Amino acid sequence: MAAGVLTAPPQAHAIYGTADIKPIESNIAAKFWATATASSGSATARSAIDGNPATSWYADGPSARQQLTVDLGGAYDNLRKVKVLFADRGVAYRYTIQVSADGRRWNEIADKSRNRAAERGAAHLFTRPGTRYVRLSIIGTSGHPRIGVSELQVFNYLRDDLVLGADMSWMDDHQNRQYWVNPESADKGAGPHLLDVAKDRGMEYSRLRIFNEPRNESTGQPAAIPRQGPERSLQSARWVKERNMGLGIDFHYADSWADPSKQPKPRAWAQLEFGDLTKAVYSYTRDYLGRLIRQGTKPDKVAVGNEIINGFMYGSEAALIGTTAPPYFVDQADVYQSKPGGGLLWRYWQSTDPEEQRLYNEAWDRFTTLAAAGIKAVRDTSPKTKVEIHVIVGTGRLAKTMEFWHQFLTRVKAKGQNPDVLAISYYPEWHGTPEALEVNLHTMATTYPGYEIEIAETSYPASGGNGSPMPNSPFPRTVQGQADAIQRIFQAANDVIGNQDTGVLVWEPAGWQSMFRAVPGMPDTWEPHASINVFNASRARHVLEDTVHVTTRVGGAPALPSAVRVLTTANNRISTVPVRWQALPDGAADKPGEVVVGGTTALGKVTAVVDVL
Repeated sequence: MAAGVLTAPPQAHAIYGTADIKPIESNIAAKFWATATASSGSATARSAIDGNPATSWYADGPSARQQLTVDLGGAYDNLRKVKVLFADRGVAYRYTIQVSADGRRWNEIADKSRNRAAERGAAHLFTRPGTRYVRLSIIGTSGHPRIGVSELQVFNYLRDDLVLGADMSWMDDHQNRQYWVNPESADKGAGPHLLDVAKDRGMEYSRLRIFNEPRNESTGQPAAIPRQGPERSLQSARWVKERNMGLGIDFHYADSWADPSKQPKPRAWAQLEFGDLTKAVYSYTRDYLGRLIRQGTKPDKVAVGNEIINGFMYGSEAALIGTTAPPYFVDQADVYQSKPGGGLLWRYWQSTDPEEQRLYNEAWDRFTTLAAAGIKAVRDTSPKTKVEIHVIVGTGRLAKTMEFWHQFLTRVKAKGQNPDVLAISYYPEWHGTPEALEVNLHTMATTYPGYEIEIAETSYPASGGNGSPMPNSPFPRTVQGQADAIQRIFQAANDVIGNQDTGVLVWEPAGWQSMFRAVPGMPDTWEPHASINVFNASRARHVLEDTVHVTTRVGGAPALPSAVRVLTTANNRISTVPVRWQALPDGAADKPGEVVVGGTTALGKVTAVVDVL
């Protein structure tokens, strides 16, 4: 079946490179978690949603009054189109399509119960938030053919409430730069601040990382300029809120980078006894949030730690973990590893040795005690601010992440605390294919339906490697490939059942796998890649009835419609838009078969599929 074509906002400026970005459209019925059942012929029901029009569900007999029901696995709020493709050509199907949130109460979205036209399929537009089930009821057919459906597709579109943003911490490093949407034009567009361009291009939210006392990652000496430290980040937070963007705070609880391979304690806490370390986490978190609130920049979300799949604030347990980074943490082990911290001992996971199991559990208890202190500090200081716990799912390591969530959530709840958001990072080179990402998100969402899910970090390069894709990715390293890769992640998040994924943040688009470039001949001036339009252009303003089916006899002229329907998402209204069809190729209808004809509307392209009988 032809892919849907939806209109994108016009390119406002000739920014660097080119990228053809269309709104996201995703067939949820073809996802691995969707299921199909039928009133008869159940053994082939799955064939109607497998994405392959060459396979079909067939009812057991020729009798009408057959039903095919698709369970999408969970509710969706922005489904807008259902396509049906019947198995046989030249048959007039009479049918209805209904949708439901619970499988008991149904609402009709399409009524073709009086249809007399022989047409193999149709596209039906609708709006019904909370839809989980789609039911096709076949009432009758012309003649006595087998009842069969090749494809029943249900299309999802990017929700307005899926927050799209970025970690923009590096704006602190580059305060002397000017950013413009189109710096070489008389009308430069949005600028000169990085956030001006980011907001204009559709970013709604900015996360800021916080180092306790910024230090050189190699030497451990205090940084000459304490970038991303508490003081300078107060100004960054003001810049974010001045633009009415959402604000996230990402406490690293370290003086330098914290990630799965390194989680150093802050120097000021390195030699504290564990009880005092716990108090320090609470006091520091509460005090800094209080400062943010007093200056009018209350965070919308706070991450207690950064990529803490292996724990955080490592101490004496680092000897068992085998930590080799950062260098100062190893070189000054007498300081940093003198007291216990919050590192996890994964080497003892599933061990049957009682002593190793004791060490494993004690490490979990220390880690979750520290994390619970951070969560409590947020709750006590800013009850409406959401709390996020941010980890990773390494390639082929989903079981480890699910063990993390089981241990973490069980233990912090026993300590009287609970986060709101379960977040992961996703970079294909480290975390697998886009399809693996969908599996990971679905597993988390279905195991823990009471939590929001978020992709807290992602990115993709626009250059390098002679344009070849990154490992585990199908997308080339080009401006277009960057847009496509990021949009694929938006789609994966948006497709999580129950509308449970609430956001996607691109990591450091001004400094890592950048979405900007320095403008030649213009010092300290930067412009965005065309790929940055993925934030604005991924949402559909209109959804077209993009495919129509008609039938004609050999030698005849098909009667193509003069207009097709269009759904305007802003008001949920369905209207029509005229179509201008291409001429049929000479002789196209001279013999039986299928002819595809392209059409153009003011809102995008459409396709007519003509069955010649």
